[in-house]
Amino acid sequence: MQLTNRQTQADRALLHLGRRLQADGYSFTCVTPATHQRNLDRPLTDPARSLRDIFGWNRRFAPERISPDELEQMHLADIVEPQGSELRSTVRFSTLGEWLFLHSGYPTESTDAVFFGPDSYRFAQVIQAHLQHSINPVNHAIEIGAGTGIGAIVIAAARRHAQVTAVDINDLALRYTAINVALAELANVSVAHSDVLQGVTGTFDLIVANPPYMLDASERTYRHGGGTLGEGLSLRIVKESLPRLAPGGTLLLYTGVAIVEGQDRFLDALNDILEPTRWVWRYQELDPDVFGEQLLQPGYQDVERIAAVTLTVTCRE
Repeated sequence: MQLTNRQTQADRALLHLGRRLQADGYSFTCVTPATHQRNLDRPLTDPARSLRDIFGWNRRFAPERISPDELEQMHLADIVEPQGSELRSTVRFSTLGEWLFLHSGYPTESTDAVFFGPDSYRFAQVIQAHLQHSINPVNHAIEIGAGTGIGAIVIAAARRHAQVTAVDINDLALRYTAINVALAELANVSVAHSDVLQGVTGTFDLIVANPPYMLDASERTYRHGGGTLGEGLSLRIVKESLPRLAPGGTLLLYTGVAIVEGQDRFLDALNDILEPTRWVWRYQELDPDVFGEQLLQPGYQDVERIAAVTLTVTCRE
């Protein structure tokens, strides 16, 4: 996928910068915000020593630490933030296998931030495992709440004949997804604005989603899941996706759930929605304890832990 003439100069500069990083062999594994901050808190005599420091850890850097071409592309992309006599990138680049992903800089405080982190890696692994073991064909697929487009990219790379759509309500996420798809050199992904599935038509052989699942006081799009304890959007995706599955089609949802007194209320709600005569479904807890720092936030006083889970629902033919 190539960016079209309709894309802005900034988007083309970001794509050029990403390709330069790929050519340089750039690699960076994105960590949780808490781990990221602990790394930044360590004293360094030199703020940024490498491209990983500049575009991974988001450290301040002296202009001479980066090549003139890369610095020019940063200015064209408008991602340079002055820090006294030094500079700082307002975006990050992280890698997963052969792919490079553009996403928001640290910390992700803005309402339209595009997040990438450990959940992204787990989400990709869940999709890859499903595609390796599923015998059902995938001709039309969609990722809801694409963010960086990681789900769409994983599917499109594994099923080159499939038509894959990445949708989001966040315009910045759609921009970054388009750039990431271009960096992955995939021609079978389209990008569209949609609130869940309201902006697209048709049925799908595979629907994937990794929605936000926290209660966020600022209600940032990438983080706030709504509902009682962050489960609102996940439940909405399930309800709105089921009628859009083709016969034999699958919904693959990766999300997080708040556990209160040993009870998974999201699972309780699913038992009321998913009739066994119509749906074949499996629910699995992948990690029993993620984002433990969230328990200190308002609304979580009764929550024991937050678990990462996957839901796989297949429409009976």
